[in-house]
Amino acid sequence: MSSASILSASHTAPPKAPAPGDWDYVDADSLRTTFALAMSAMYSTEVPLYSDLIRIVQNVNRQVLAQASSSSSSSSSPSSSSSSPGEAPVHDSVERLTLERHGAIRLGTPQELHTVRRIFALMGMHPVGYYDLTVAKLPMHATCFRPIAAASLEANPFRVFTTLLRPERLHSSEAREVALRLLARRNIFSRALLDLLDTAEARQQGRLTREQGDTFVAEALRSFSWQPVAAATHEEYGILRAEHPILADIACFRSAHINHLTPRALDIDMAQRSMIAEAIHVKERIEGPPRRNCPILLRQTSFLALEEGIRFPSREDGGGDDDLVDGHHKARFGEIEERGAAVTAKGRKLYDELLEEAASRAVSEEEYAKLFARFPDSWDELRRQKLIYCEYQCESDAREKLAGLDVSGKACATLLDVLVQQGILTARPLTYEDFLPFSAAGIFQSNLQSKKPATTAADPATPSVEVVVGKAGGDREGYERAMQCSALDSDQLYAEAQRRSLEKCAGELGLDVDIVADLI
Repeated sequence: MSSASILSASHTAPPKAPAPGDWDYVDADSLRTTFALAMSAMYSTEVPLYSDLIRIVQNVNRQVLAQASSSSSSSSSPSSSSSSPGEAPVHDSVERLTLERHGAIRLGTPQELHTVRRIFALMGMHPVGYYDLTVAKLPMHATCFRPIAAASLEANPFRVFTTLLRPERLHSSEAREVALRLLARRNIFSRALLDLLDTAEARQQGRLTREQGDTFVAEALRSFSWQPVAAATHEEYGILRAEHPILADIACFRSAHINHLTPRALDIDMAQRSMIAEAIHVKERIEGPPRRNCPILLRQTSFLALEEGIRFPSREDGGGDDDLVDGHHKARFGEIEERGAAVTAKGRKLYDELLEEAASRAVSEEEYAKLFARFPDSWDELRRQKLIYCEYQCESDAREKLAGLDVSGKACATLLDVLVQQGILTARPLTYEDFLPFSAAGIFQSNLQSKKPATTAADPATPSVEVVVGKAGGDREGYERAMQCSALDSDQLYAEAQRRSLEKCAGELGLDVDIVADLI
C-alpha cells in the first residue's frame, strides 16, 4: 500500500465541526503509522532477515494469545499472569502489538539531533528520558522519541532510541578529528524535507496536508535509509573503526541509517528458541530482567549483525564511480523485545540494586534468576508494595458493590487495596514504554564485534580498548541544548497516567477526588 493510500484510509473526520481547512491536514497518529509502516517495508528490503523475524514474532504472539484465551488463569504465560481478584495482566490490543516497532538511529552532531527532533514532533513523538551510555563505555547519550498520550500509544506506540555522539569522550585525538571533519561536511536531510518542516512549523501549526505528508514520509525515509557508498574513504573508516566500531557506524556514512527495527514479542524466550530452530545466529543471552511470571520493564534479544557490502571513495573529494573501493561493514541487526510493567522509582531502585549485585559477583544466568527472587513476582504484591504503576478501572457493577461495602474508618493507604480486592476496581499494570541503558548497550556491543564477550546476564560485553575518556557521567543539559527542548520524565508520565485513572474511578464511584493523592 502506498503512503498516499495509507494516509487517505487512516484519515477520519473529527467528531465536531472543524475549523476551515482542517480537513486537509493529517493527524499526527496517522502520519506516525504511515511512516512506521513505510520504514518497516524499507528495512525488509534492506535486511531480508527482518521479514523472517516479523514472521517468527507474529507466530509466537498468536500462540501466546491462544493459550491466554483458553486458560486465562495460567500463571506461566507471560501475558496472562494474574494473582488475585481485581488484578489484570500487562495487556495491549492485538492491533497495537501488530503495529508496534521501535527503531534506533545514531546521530553525529547537535544539528542532526535538532532536525530529527523536529521530524518526530510532526509525528506526535516527544523526547522521553535521558540515557547516559558512558556507563557502558560507549561515547554516546540518548533519548527515546515516542508518543505520550494513552490514545496515541494505543494507536501506534512507534518509538525511536536516538543516540548522539559525544566526541569529547573519545580517547584518540586523530579519530575525533576525522569523525568531526566527516560529520561537518555531510547533510543527511534533503532541502525538500527541511522546507516541509519550516512550512509546518511557521504556517500550519505543526501539521501537514495529506499531499505534504506523502512527500514528508518519502524524504524522511531517505535520511534513515542504507546508502551503499560511504562518505568516508576506506582509510578514514579504518581509523574510526580502530577507535570503536560504533564510531565508524556514526560518522562514515551519508545517512543516519536505521540500525534496527524491533517488533514486540509476548514471549521472548519462545521467540529466541524459534530463531535458533531456524538456524538464525542470535545473541547468547537475553538482556534485561530474567523470565518472570509477572514481566517488568524490558527484555531484548537479537539476531547478530550482518556483514554488508559497502563501497568507499578512494579520495577525500569523493572521486567518481571508477575510484570506489569495495569493502564491508557490520552494524545492522534484528532485535526482538518483550515489554512488561512500568516500575515506580522504588521498583527501579530495587531493580538497579539487583543488577549491580549481579554484575559485581559475575553471576551465572541461573544465579541471576535466583537473585531476582527478591523482586516480588505477583501482580498483587507488586502493586501493594508500590513497585509498579497501574491503570485503575471501575468494574461494571462497581457502584453496587461499593454501596454494600463499609469503608468507614478505613485508612486511605488500605482503601485502594479494599476496592481492588472486592472487585470494585481492576488494576492493570501500565506497559513500560521506554528503555534500559545497560540492555541497549549490551545489544549494541554484541553486534559490534567486540573482542571481549559478555560473561554474565548482567554484564554486557565491552570493547577491548577503553574508548571513553574519564569516569562515566551524563550531560543531559548538553543533549537537551542540542535538541533545543527538554526531555520529559518518564516516571512523571506513568505517575500522571495512574493518577488520572484513579481520579476517573473516584468520580464514577462518587468518592472525593481529593483522596486520590493519598491512595497513590
